[in-house]
Amino acid sequence: MTPFSLPAWLQTVHHDGSAQYVSDLYPQLGNTVRIRLRVGLDTPLKRPYLRIFPDGEQAFIALEHSHSDAVSHWWQADLPINQPLVHYRFILEAQDGVWFYTAAGPTAQLPLDNTDFRILADYEAPVWLQTAVFYQIFPDRFHNGNPADDPRDGEFEFQGHHTQTLAWEQKPPDGLASVIAFYGGDLPGVTQKLDYLQELGVNALYLNPIFTAYSNHKYDVIDYEHVDPHLGGNKALITLRQELNKRGMRYLLDIVPNHCGYWHPWFQTAQTDAAAPEADFFTFINHPNEYHSWLGVWSLPKLDYTSQELRRRIYQNNDAVFRRWLQAPFAADGWRVDVANMLGRQGATQISDEIAQGIRRAVKETRPDAYLMGENFFDASDQLRGDQWDGVMNYSGLTLPLWHWLRGYDQGAHGIHWHIQGAQPWPTAALAATWQQHLAAIPWAIALQQYNLLDSHDVPRIRSTVKGNDALHRLAAIIQFTFPGIPGLYYGDEIGMMDEDGFQSRGCMVWDEARWNHDLLAFYKRLIALRKESPILQHGGFQILAVEADTIAYQRANDDGRILVIAHRGKQPRPAGLLPVAHSGVADGTRFTEVFTGQELVVTGGAFPLPDHPQGATLWQTV
Repeated sequence: MTPFSLPAWLQTVHHDGSAQYVSDLYPQLGNTVRIRLRVGLDTPLKRPYLRIFPDGEQAFIALEHSHSDAVSHWWQADLPINQPLVHYRFILEAQDGVWFYTAAGPTAQLPLDNTDFRILADYEAPVWLQTAVFYQIFPDRFHNGNPADDPRDGEFEFQGHHTQTLAWEQKPPDGLASVIAFYGGDLPGVTQKLDYLQELGVNALYLNPIFTAYSNHKYDVIDYEHVDPHLGGNKALITLRQELNKRGMRYLLDIVPNHCGYWHPWFQTAQTDAAAPEADFFTFINHPNEYHSWLGVWSLPKLDYTSQELRRRIYQNNDAVFRRWLQAPFAADGWRVDVANMLGRQGATQISDEIAQGIRRAVKETRPDAYLMGENFFDASDQLRGDQWDGVMNYSGLTLPLWHWLRGYDQGAHGIHWHIQGAQPWPTAALAATWQQHLAAIPWAIALQQYNLLDSHDVPRIRSTVKGNDALHRLAAIIQFTFPGIPGLYYGDEIGMMDEDGFQSRGCMVWDEARWNHDLLAFYKRLIALRKESPILQHGGFQILAVEADTIAYQRANDDGRILVIAHRGKQPRPAGLLPVAHSGVADGTRFTEVFTGQELVVTGGAFPLPDHPQGATLWQTV
């Protein structure tokens, strides 16, 4: 079947959830919101309409022409916010036919409702997120602030292996299980390095799990009530909170509500006594030694939320885990929820929405401005409608498609011992389409809260993904910090750390400044400062402007200016030439300055007169 080509003028049509197009992104139920649409001057459009869907029946609102500027016509209509989630699309009546425009873009066919633009009523966003830049820390590998807290050699046993605490950066010896190789990093170490983090510019920390557990990663929690003594205990977390307060910084804790560790007292009691209340916290196939666990890992028994008592202990009671750590003296600013995609899902039992909604109620009752962020490698749109997570780790909507575009498709999975791979890097059109469809699938208010990352403790470091290519590393970072959402930097990326044998992406933080990539560090400092200072990047609109074989360009914009990102992956420079921008609403004579070089360009004839563009990304601001 031959693909249908849309008329070129539809590229000039634009709407998103930003303030240029939606008068109030956070309306109350019963309010009215003014919706605006931008369309190029020389188009055959006769009349646009809003198609809405109140109480399950479609209705139409005709837009009125508002005004024209040098390059665009602006249309507007008032949209009643009469239900908790209002979704809408545009119908474009034109001289060359009738077209449809949704958050996924223009179409000739009737679109599905799940591509509509969405506005949430009565949604309270954590305002502090707008200027947040996160820094993820894997505590055991960041800094050893108190060696007296280090695990003792042989303190625990894991599948016949005994714990060892090794010298900082020493490669684990052959035969030592990686999960019980310790380096002594702790919360006092984080506190001691807050000056470094403040100078870097980050203002929020995401800490991998710190509750008592036998592994270095601590996703096998055995006590939700106490910080692991090897990380400094509860007092060390209180001290960290106090020192963060002095610097105006925030922090997230990482929680594992999907499973616990084999040695958690709940599971030990459940194994010992099948009649105990804790036995209902787990699903035994054959008591006591056959039970459901996370992906079949015996040391991580899965929690069963059909148990009302489990719900009370994890999130419902006033002293429940999710509530306790948000309150003084710990006063965490939110949670990262491990494997949020699997929570409350087990065969015939599919209660994930119910459990996530219950967690949200508990968290927001305890601390209304808390950030509730889930781990999810996949399409999380069903959990991003304002009633569950504030955002997720944006692997599927940003990270993975960017990796595929830079290195080629490479996907592994639990249960297979090989990777599904593509020999060639992804087409740029696939990158653009994936970004757009993920943005389209969720309300704009939620898109602005997605946790945008390039790497983490679970995946290769970005510098390893691009095989040490500095230009591609910087390209990825520029995209991360300019894409809609909240950027989260993984410790050590700013100084050029790469994966290492024996550590993978969890290497010990390098504190020898002679080994730092200082140019890269300076680059990150500039990028972090820009993201914190720029309202355009915090909540401006988003529009993809150009999709070429090896190049993608997009803009972020608000009423006060624009930021244009041009990313080129090719080894050979993109030849000098025009980059059309008339469809972006940019008028001739608009001046742009490149953030890192100071170079200036002026829009002429509806295009950006771009010189040779080397491999990497450039970042242009309106003057």
